[in-house]
Amino acid sequence: MSKSDIKVTVDTAKGLGLLPEEFQMIKDILGRTPNFTELSIYSVMWSEHASYKNSIKWLKTLPRKGKHLLAEAGQENAGLVDVGDGLACAFKIESHNHPSAIEPYQGAATGVGGINRDIFTMGARPIAQLNSLRFGNLDLDRTKWLIKGVVKGIGDYGNAFGVPVIGGEVYFDDSYNQNPLVNAMSVGIMKKDEMISAISYGVGNPVYIVGSSTGKDGIHGATFASADLTEESADDIPSVQVGDPFQEKLLLEATLELNKTGAVVGMQDMGAAGIICSTSEMSAKGEHGMKVYLSKVPLRQKNIEPWEILLSESQERMLVVVKKGQEKIVEDIFKKWDLNCAVIGEVTKGNELEFFWEKELVAKVPASTLVLGGGAPVYEREYKEPAYYKQYKKFNIDKIEEPENMKDVAWSLLKNPNIASKKWVFEQYDTMVRTLNMSTNCPTDAGIVNLKGTNKALALTVDCNARYVKADPEIGTMIAVAEAARNIVCSGGEPSAITNCLNFGNPYNPEAFWQFVGAIKGMSAACLKFETPVTGGNVSFYNQTVIGKKTEPVMPTPTIGMLGILEDKKLQTSLAFKKKGDMIFLVGRSANDISSSEYLVSWHKVKESPVPQFDLDFEYKIQKAIKDVIRKGLLESAHDVSDGGLFITLVESSIHNNLGFDITSDAEIRLDAFLFGEAQSRIVVSVDPEKEGPFIDYMLDNNIPFSTLGHVTKGQLRVDDLSYGFIEDAKKVYDNALSEYLNQ
Repeated sequence: MSKSDIKVTVDTAKGLGLLPEEFQMIKDILGRTPNFTELSIYSVMWSEHASYKNSIKWLKTLPRKGKHLLAEAGQENAGLVDVGDGLACAFKIESHNHPSAIEPYQGAATGVGGINRDIFTMGARPIAQLNSLRFGNLDLDRTKWLIKGVVKGIGDYGNAFGVPVIGGEVYFDDSYNQNPLVNAMSVGIMKKDEMISAISYGVGNPVYIVGSSTGKDGIHGATFASADLTEESADDIPSVQVGDPFQEKLLLEATLELNKTGAVVGMQDMGAAGIICSTSEMSAKGEHGMKVYLSKVPLRQKNIEPWEILLSESQERMLVVVKKGQEKIVEDIFKKWDLNCAVIGEVTKGNELEFFWEKELVAKVPASTLVLGGGAPVYEREYKEPAYYKQYKKFNIDKIEEPENMKDVAWSLLKNPNIASKKWVFEQYDTMVRTLNMSTNCPTDAGIVNLKGTNKALALTVDCNARYVKADPEIGTMIAVAEAARNIVCSGGEPSAITNCLNFGNPYNPEAFWQFVGAIKGMSAACLKFETPVTGGNVSFYNQTVIGKKTEPVMPTPTIGMLGILEDKKLQTSLAFKKKGDMIFLVGRSANDISSSEYLVSWHKVKESPVPQFDLDFEYKIQKAIKDVIRKGLLESAHDVSDGGLFITLVESSIHNNLGFDITSDAEIRLDAFLFGEAQSRIVVSVDPEKEGPFIDYMLDNNIPFSTLGHVTKGQLRVDDLSYGFIEDAKKVYDNALSEYLNQ
């Protein structure tokens, strides 16, 4: 018997991830018991992944307005920002965590494909990709399998599609052993008056499905992403989609060509929940209905039922509503690019979505009840402070004994996989395709992307230190936003807007939800301070693994993707020291602080400590100062102090030009805190001796805390007249550490 013929009960609903009270809501909406197809529709559209039912209350508190915004959060497939010169930047970050945990290659590859489609569906050409990746303990074979599969999936798809990867981060912690995080960001450029909206209207306008044929891959993928991973999750491999980057490249070119014809009413990518998501969201936004004939959808396999066609997440597909009478224009373009282009329905008056198989009506649901603001449920979840939060605050630095040999600590951090170069990863990505990456020969804290034909460039970064967020979700997330802004400012840019990927545990766990609420509060405060509104993103709950009776959540990881603008390409500022003899300064204050540092965790094995010192107003003041001295032409380099502390920052600034440093520590601060602490709001800059006077004058005139560290040398690394080695040796360790771990 076909599933579509089974008698639907509350147990059927529970089996599809719906609550009993939600099943009753559906019956009230329809005025009857739904059939299996209709119940499946609600199960995916009311899943957390699609509806944000547990998070939307808090998401609405985020700052969403800004002077450069062309599309606010939730309005379109991605955020859209005016970057001047008649151009707009579309950008967004999303997760593909659960699929990557089960099948890392395809899970990561289709995450890249999906986020790129969100960009070009709006009419923008993708020009840059970034990613934020989290994995478990590198000593585990499973971790090595996951990272190799994920990196190859990202590389193979992105390289074939032809968009450079210009930045990212990779982080390891035991909490990600079973549940890795794969967050992919895409950035595109378009003329600001050529945006395609994800909308449907105009009674009688034809509805097309374009791109690849539909199969059974990804069915109930949104539901799969809205549940805990368990030991049985490997059985859910049918929920992982399969991607084809070459097909996506054709779809990109066809879509951009179609946009120039003026024949399009609206267009939307078929990502999570496939046809049902696209038809419902476009219809609800345009306050119209649709008749859709599922029997007209191009299929790539037999024996696929109507409900499976509706929910399939087969990749490289889009829904397009076309102006009636202009069908031939559309069909000719897709024929030229050898892509499917099939009329599967038409726009109707009212609010109903009607789905047919041949002449049989298989589902009828009101479009507005499937989306936020309509009938989709919205919940207020309980949250409470976990016991560990107070425990972390009891940390006392005086109880941590300083190591006798700081050089040993320094070299251990250089080969720490959370600090060492991710060269093994990014060498598998094409970073130079389309010759837009301006950071390759001029390394910068943020990735710099050339806007050809203009005097401007984009500055892009993804940032989050999850250890800080766990220690204090509110301050830790402020730091994530601040570090993203700091990376852009150090590179010569002006922060403009953010997108976010919020990776947390089960929202029904009050302690996990407390972390989420704190992160939202911290993000709001920091985004308001830096005037970087939230343009959208992704909430990914249920990032935890149930093994027997034990639940292991990941560290809370609200990844921040930030867009900045270099008004003049000449402002690009490298993190690399330029020449021997340049003066090295620390802008900001050194602090007697090793809290939540990689040094404290990896060397002393102490995981329970508070967030590093941070003050949002002071951070803003430091960043403004760096912006000013860059614009005055006073800096040779700028690099923020982050993971690993000051010593790692200095080594990273030395590596590119094979230089070194000779510095003197602060006698009032513990040497381990001075070298390896991660107190925030600190930036290392180098200054030509001829500009030292104007630089110091600016700092004094504007009451900016700074200190003289020392000077750039030929290649030796010296602290307090002691040699810590040579840059060529440090570079070998730093560059090769990750590949050595993976090949053990």
